[in-house]
Amino acid sequence: MFDTIILLTGSRDQHLALTELLKAHNPALSFRCAVSLQELERIERDLLGRSRLIAFTSGVIVPSDILQALGHGAYNFHPATPDYPGWAPAHFAMYQGAERFGATAHVMETRVDCGAIVGVETFDIPRGIDVRGLEQMAFVRTAYLFWRMARELACHAAPLPELDISWSGVKSTKQMYAAMCEMPADIAPAEMMRRIRAFHDDYRGIALTVTVNGVRFELSRARTADGLKSVSAPALAADGELRSEALQASRVS
Repeated sequence: MFDTIILLTGSRDQHLALTELLKAHNPALSFRCAVSLQELERIERDLLGRSRLIAFTSGVIVPSDILQALGHGAYNFHPATPDYPGWAPAHFAMYQGAERFGATAHVMETRVDCGAIVGVETFDIPRGIDVRGLEQMAFVRTAYLFWRMARELACHAAPLPELDISWSGVKSTKQMYAAMCEMPADIAPAEMMRRIRAFHDDYRGIALTVTVNGVRFELSRARTADGLKSVSAPALAADGELRSEALQASRVS
């Protein structure tokens, strides 16, 4: 019997809105909410058999034993199109100069972003948008996709219909992101501009850095209104590296 939805979200303030939306379609549903793996693991195993798990922009990797115990499947809402699976997808889309982006709903499996796709929304990326703006647009489109699929998720106990769409592209990881943020001293000007545009926002505490003559500078601010104007570089003095108030860079044509 399908009577419970477990919501796994990136923040607690998302729970109420998502719960109210699903309950509007099926008032008989009960809800359990979690934002961490620990909270998810505390849910009683006998309840899982009557439940469907829905993850919304969550970074939690759900263990296989929980996925197998769920009686009505698990679905994830990923803030990117199927060609950008993995970690920090908006940043890699920005770096690669993507023209379209969006949101994907898919069956959850033990490996992230690989299950059958059940919903997709896309939009054209506006010219001149920055990476935070792109993330915000993707979040809004992900929320719209959730709204569009809410009735099916709340009312249909059977698995959702799968789309004839496959994942593609390289699955990005936190390690790949960190590697992109480590800029060598001899980086080409065009490549430096691409990385600043895509990775300048200190996502999850990973900052852009550049190493010059053995000194590692952390780039905390970049302005690119008309090419690279200036980059401030707070020091990593705690690591014994040079402290600097600002690292100035002029536009290179």
